[in-house]
Amino acid sequence: MVYLKDEGSEFEAPVDFVWKYIFGGEGHDAAHKTTRNPKFKKVSEITIEYGSERLLRGKWAPDRMRITMVPPISVTTEWLDGVLAGSKFVYVYKPQGEKTRIDVYGEFTSPTLPPEGVEAAAREFLESEFRDDAPAVKAEYHRAKSARP
Repeated sequence: MVYLKDEGSEFEAPVDFVWKYIFGGEGHDAAHKTTRNPKFKKVSEITIEYGSERLLRGKWAPDRMRITMVPPISVTTEWLDGVLAGSKFVYVYKPQGEKTRIDVYGEFTSPTLPPEGVEAAAREFLESEFRDDAPAVKAEYHRAKSARP
């Protein structure tokens, strides 16, 4: 098991807008180029199971996560099936005016990767998530701001 923290990333939008984006469904999901064939199952008012095929470590493979959203504070994820099955992590959102800081803390593991591969896969996952979301959030926010009267 590998403990990771990734602190200080920022979205160029206020936290309320970031949460609208996260709950945006198809637009948010379409921004992620490392997932395909998504399936959502509502578990409760704040929890979903998300299944997809995910590109990780150069291979497409099925995965499944339980994701609990507690706006505007956090998203907690438990990886149920896939390369990083058994991993648990939390995204913490902090308002900073016109920006939102995102810190991630988690324990990552894998039923198939050696320990050094677990850390590399977890970092690859976190980097790809931010790389896909950050420009989409920024573009949507600037589009929404310019549409205001």
